[in-house]
Amino acid sequence: MNLAVRGISCNLGDSNASTFTTDKHPDLKADYIMDNPPFNLKGWLGEDELTKDPRWRGYAVPPVSNANYAWILHILSKLNVTKGVAGFLLANGALNADGVEQEIRERLIKNDKVEAIIVLPRDMFYTTDSSVTLWILNMNKAGGFKGGKTLRDRRGEILFCDLRTWDQNIETYTYDKGKRKKKTVLTAEQIAHVKAIYESWQIGDGYEDVPELCKSVKLEGEGGIAEHGYMLTPSKYIEFVDHDLEIDYPKEMSRIQEKMRILLQQEKEPQAELEDAFKGIGYGIE
Repeated sequence: MNLAVRGISCNLGDSNASTFTTDKHPDLKADYIMDNPPFNLKGWLGEDELTKDPRWRGYAVPPVSNANYAWILHILSKLNVTKGVAGFLLANGALNADGVEQEIRERLIKNDKVEAIIVLPRDMFYTTDSSVTLWILNMNKAGGFKGGKTLRDRRGEILFCDLRTWDQNIETYTYDKGKRKKKTVLTAEQIAHVKAIYESWQIGDGYEDVPELCKSVKLEGEGGIAEHGYMLTPSKYIEFVDHDLEIDYPKEMSRIQEKMRILLQQEKEPQAELEDAFKGIGYGIE
């Protein structure tokens, strides 16, 4: 449906089928993959199905209770093993899910398949107001010449970006018999900005960590991903500023004190007028 709505030609196979249980493109190895799979899909296969599937080779079998990591491994299996890159959206819960999903995530990170994690603003979808995450997988982070640029060796590093505050550009659309809903849309300038962050990080020229926006994190070492239990939540790594520390408290308290003095004075004036009025008719209020 997404492809049809956007007028994108495609080959979905000769019949309708689940890509998990009936893979219509078993030999596909793509240079680039974009995907927006269903979030947190439950019961996507039976308990004893696909336990020996080659797509899980080297990883734990994804849980039946949630298909998020099954999608990740399915996408990974379809990438060109020497240069494939994938970008896909998942619910934020996949960043720090525990149990079997944590095992798979840890192996993905140790195998250097995860290149970037970008958390998006809320309200970017028609059907949910949740914030979601753009994952970027790369089968070759070793560097070299690609796309007209010389990339540095990024092995053992992941770029984290948090764009949740980029929610100022709001569009309103109408749906379901005249109902209206607001949706966040990234501007062309914002898209260019995050693209510049990502590309400068890849190249190693002009990139720098920015508090509350982006940080490059190593797998090992102090503050690294391993130390944080292989979680991929950007807020675990990106520096956030305590803006309360920027307040000049003596100056602020003086401002509040003066404002309260004026308010109290304004209250006294009508009170005095009311007392005078009662006194004038012989009913003074002591």
